[in-house]
Amino acid sequence: MFGIRLRVLIIHSPHGCFCDIFFVNGLPGSRFQTTGGSLVISSTKDAPKQVRNRRCVAVEMDITCTQNVLRISSTRKRKRNTLHRKLSWNFTTQCDSFSLKSSKRNRDQRRQWKKKMNENPSEALQNKESRLHKPETASTDLVRSFGGRQDRPAPDESSADKSLIIYRSSEEYEEEEEERVKGQKRSPSLTTSSLSAGEVEARKRERRRRTRQTTREKERMCGIFAYLNCNVERERSNILQVLFNGLRRLEYRGYDSAGISIDSSSVSLPPLVFRKEGNIESLVKSVYQEVDAADLNLEESFLTHAGIAHTRWATHGEPAPRNSHPQSSGAGNEFLVVHNGVITNYEVLKQTLIRHGFSFESDTDTEVIPKLAKYVFDKSNEDSGDMTVTFSQVVLEVMRHLEGAYALIFKSRHYPNELIACKRGSPLLLGVKELREDSSKGSLFHDDKYPSQNGNPRELFLSSDANALVEHTRKVLVIEDGEVVHLKDGGVSILKFDGDKGKRGGLLSRPASVQRALSVLEMEVEQINKGNYEHYMQKEIHEQPESLTTTMRGRLIRGGTCKAKTVLLGGLKDHLKTIRRSRRIVFIGCGTSYNAALAARAILEELSGIPVTMEIASDLLDRQGPIYREDTAVFVSQSGETADTLYALEYALQNGALCVGITNTVGSAIARKTHCGVHINAGAEIGVASTKAYTSQIVVMAMLALAIGGDAISNQARREAIIDCLFDLPNKVREVLKLDQEMKDLAKLLIAEQSLLMFGRGYNYATALEGSLKVKEVALMHSEGILAGEMKHGPLALVDENLPIVVIATHDACFSKQQSVIQQLHARKGRLIVMCSRGDAAAVSLGGACSRVIEVPQVEDCLQPVVNIVPLQLLAYHLTVLRGYNVDQPRNLAKSVTTE
Repeated sequence: MFGIRLRVLIIHSPHGCFCDIFFVNGLPGSRFQTTGGSLVISSTKDAPKQVRNRRCVAVEMDITCTQNVLRISSTRKRKRNTLHRKLSWNFTTQCDSFSLKSSKRNRDQRRQWKKKMNENPSEALQNKESRLHKPETASTDLVRSFGGRQDRPAPDESSADKSLIIYRSSEEYEEEEEERVKGQKRSPSLTTSSLSAGEVEARKRERRRRTRQTTREKERMCGIFAYLNCNVERERSNILQVLFNGLRRLEYRGYDSAGISIDSSSVSLPPLVFRKEGNIESLVKSVYQEVDAADLNLEESFLTHAGIAHTRWATHGEPAPRNSHPQSSGAGNEFLVVHNGVITNYEVLKQTLIRHGFSFESDTDTEVIPKLAKYVFDKSNEDSGDMTVTFSQVVLEVMRHLEGAYALIFKSRHYPNELIACKRGSPLLLGVKELREDSSKGSLFHDDKYPSQNGNPRELFLSSDANALVEHTRKVLVIEDGEVVHLKDGGVSILKFDGDKGKRGGLLSRPASVQRALSVLEMEVEQINKGNYEHYMQKEIHEQPESLTTTMRGRLIRGGTCKAKTVLLGGLKDHLKTIRRSRRIVFIGCGTSYNAALAARAILEELSGIPVTMEIASDLLDRQGPIYREDTAVFVSQSGETADTLYALEYALQNGALCVGITNTVGSAIARKTHCGVHINAGAEIGVASTKAYTSQIVVMAMLALAIGGDAISNQARREAIIDCLFDLPNKVREVLKLDQEMKDLAKLLIAEQSLLMFGRGYNYATALEGSLKVKEVALMHSEGILAGEMKHGPLALVDENLPIVVIATHDACFSKQQSVIQQLHARKGRLIVMCSRGDAAAVSLGGACSRVIEVPQVEDCLQPVVNIVPLQLLAYHLTVLRGYNVDQPRNLAKSVTTE
């Protein structure tokens, strides 16, 4: 280390600051940039070789600035690889001057602390905690500033607390931040003198787990939608209907509150915002009441207009208008935002904005976004003089300060007829519908391959899901993480956000633009309509023969006189050899997807000879279960966006496992992030309770077992029997659907019951779990799926003459054991409902002891769960209708579960 003394001059800009570093002892200087107010100092090629090769150039420096907060760190690059490591210093600053001590001293302190940890961990931790709990006179929440000069008075006795900011090392800051987020700050008197080394390590693991859990618990599912018409004349009533219909298509994503924003009659007036707790119809009714009260002209036409809408599933704050979206920057609605996801650092941002004079009305994390946009806009205009700040510059600067997973749509009165969408983690799609007026042929649709600005009449849509787009256009673009889509004058500009990219010349530099091709939705409007059915769940149950056919189309090969019957899964063919060499296969999922994987586990073990383990995604993360490079991890999710499953996917990728995805949504996060996978092609599923996706998942995993099993002669007859059964499976499901009236009659007998048990074994243990889950989800009745082999280890105590019990006893290898279960339940006067294979009623009814026998067609044992679940789906549906509950929107649930 050289004893080089540096002097750094901080130059402020609206979006951060520059710094000139001068080597006082005559060495050449370098110019550095900062991002979001964070100053990064490192050696560069401008410095002499003997200085560049050192671990850290900066030894001591004096910095003068007017920033409230700066976080200063050094970046070094290891010689043997491209890994970067960030070093942080402890320092204290009062007013605007501070001194930064040598990083070598910090490294020596860390070495000494590690040495003490090895010798006496309790004493080391006690000393560390005593440093953590020094008396503080200012908040440590703020770790970066937004830029812009702050005129601050000279420090005096009254303002000393505000000007004194105590900084800590990055490790210490993270520890305190974890405690602050949990709202459980440790007492200064608490010590760890009695902790052993093992307990110390356990405490560290628990802190990491709580931080990860806190992030997951806050995530939620919402639906966002936007409509922009350019050079297409639309009345206000038409615009409202487009927004309302878009929300109706997304209502399965959340339905406890909703809101929309449309333009006023003049651009000089603030946008109109309507918000209401309850479902979409409550919002529609409220909007028209407010329109009548304000005497707003619904027939007013707009050649260009931008509207946004949102349906909410509440986690931050109760369902109420003030917590509904769009969230506003304040009076005048200068910036409006609809949001799907979570902002994990919103508390830090909120406290910072409060210190800058902003007030908050809602309990949501979203409100910080429009207020932050207003702050950036005001400061940019204040410091940039005559230069105009663009909408995209404001949004990009806001994104630099946001942490978490989100999809956002921005609307602003300062940028009329413009919308900006961006995402990180949460799904978002762009739909493009272009019309060209032709005098002879009238209006014709014309879809370009690439969205551009060509002046043609055009309608643009943004949505969380393709369901809200397909009725308008089939030309869509799936927005990728880090992309910023700017809709202006009918054109679509796509910018690639780079959070590490600095600012030049005092203004935000324009990021790289990208060109993306539009894709075609493989779905029809009829798929998202109820048709002749009363509810989506009823429709989707009766669609299962067709959905199973679609799932298997092109993937089953019948063979011939010389060819064997086989399965072709194009998404896996390049990875089958790797999967066959795996030490084990790990199925990872949640809820219904987990049950589907459980139903397919046995056949995969049988045909492949590879051990198969089951993991619930959240549990795998909580205990940090072992995942190895030799493992194949299969992630099952209907939506492909389930938060716990995505976190587990990231965990498996970090551990080097081969990751396979099974999902129903093309372009979903799981489909993009896994190495390979299979789409189940079950079609759009609108009802919150999954039905046809479950049966298609089982079929896909059965085909996966056939593909992995290869062509071993020892199980050739078994494979061919399964393939033959797969071809006939849709017909068997059609037969089961004829039991609809019978299940309705059974539901009438159970309508007043408060609890229901389901016993299954072997392949049908998953059926018991899934059947009970359906009853819980929609009928709001307590129901429990139990492994029949565990009946005598506790559940038998619940049995009496009043408790209804469903026993699944179709003809398979466990049939005789299930007969024994029926006898034991009958001996204790259980109220039995037995599901059996056709022709086995006499063998299971015990001379009429069963109150009801349900006969289903018999198929191959590994596919029997597909047939057996259909009557239970029908039972759950009819129970819900008879009990007067909402079938498609069960209480407290959303279609894609993103909350732990």
